[in-house]
Amino acid sequence: MVERRILLADADAFYVAVARLIDPDGAGKEPLLVVGGSAEGRGVVTSASYETRVFGVRSGMPMAQALRLCPQLVRVPVPRRACSDKSRQIRAVLERFTPLVEPASIDEFYLDLTGTGQLYDGESLAVTAQRIRRAVIEETSVSVSIGGGASKFIAKLAAKQAKPHRECATGVMVVAPADEAAFLAQRELAEIPGVGPRLQERLAHHGLRYVKDALTLPEDVLASWLGERTGKWLYRRIRGIDTSPVVRHAAAKSMSHEETFAADLHEDSDLERELTRLASRLAADMRSKRLRARTVTVKLRDADFTTRQASYTLELPVDSDRPINTVARQLLRKLRQVRRTGARLVGVAVSNLSDRDTPDGQLSLFRASGGADAELQRDRQLARAVDQINARFGRERIVRASTVEPTE
Repeated sequence: MVERRILLADADAFYVAVARLIDPDGAGKEPLLVVGGSAEGRGVVTSASYETRVFGVRSGMPMAQALRLCPQLVRVPVPRRACSDKSRQIRAVLERFTPLVEPASIDEFYLDLTGTGQLYDGESLAVTAQRIRRAVIEETSVSVSIGGGASKFIAKLAAKQAKPHRECATGVMVVAPADEAAFLAQRELAEIPGVGPRLQERLAHHGLRYVKDALTLPEDVLASWLGERTGKWLYRRIRGIDTSPVVRHAAAKSMSHEETFAADLHEDSDLERELTRLASRLAADMRSKRLRARTVTVKLRDADFTTRQASYTLELPVDSDRPINTVARQLLRKLRQVRRTGARLVGVAVSNLSDRDTPDGQLSLFRASGGADAELQRDRQLARAVDQINARFGRERIVRASTVEPTE
């Protein structure tokens, strides 16, 4: 069996790096730089410079909290278009080394170099990774850290250890198959992707902090403590079992839009109006990518930062505004009935995506939750017509009346 050679190239503080590149005389000269939304708009940190992280500032943190931890920080908005362009440039460099490049996110890329040993004159994976890293830096001016191993899981963990803020890090770390067990045993369970804060608490309750602590436990014990699905997953993960392939054209798993409000919203009508606007934008984005979805999920973040969500899966996939909006509003009402308090964020996501050109049977065969009508042919025809008008005259020139804030 051919030994797999997998790399993960992970851009270092990507949004910060791009912000500095496009504004060398401004952001480029600020060591304490943070990219994200404004504190006044209750935005969050998208990315923080390594100098700022020393103060405890982290991505996903409310910007107001980041300012309290580091009052000297300088904030700039996310340069979205420049980030997308730079991401494409990085991918183009990586694809010169192997055609099997899978974007894991805008700033992370898996590479499969299995079977390329002779192509690179038998050099080690670590040497190849160093050459790839130098090429990306030279051609895009963005630094990347690269992790490598026999699986995507090991490559991701190794990439974290190669990051610039790690002591003695060189930007590249490759874990040989013979060294995997020792490498994993040294990791904290919190470092494993998928082990979030809640699972960490449950593991800590049983005295488990490091991978080596959990390695001594049988699978059935982990399953009894954590639930069968989570226990079995963790049992395999801490042993480095991962056969997932690197897929060049990875299909999108989900799409979403969300909005953080400058002031908490308390009225159901205000929340429904914002949700309808987000759902309509999301439906338009789906149609632009020729996708349909079966599952709709609504996320609600309360004023005390409690985040809740609810989902519903339709019998057949849809892509027009009406059925997505209808299900989204019903899910929002369900969440509000459980807990009615001020909301700081609302979001909507779709998943179970499929290509629009895939036959999906008769459109009138299903109903959404609560008796919502099925998607009809006229819904799709109307959606396409609105898309054409907005494409010609500008986005959201035609919008739903329910998304327009009433005037006095």
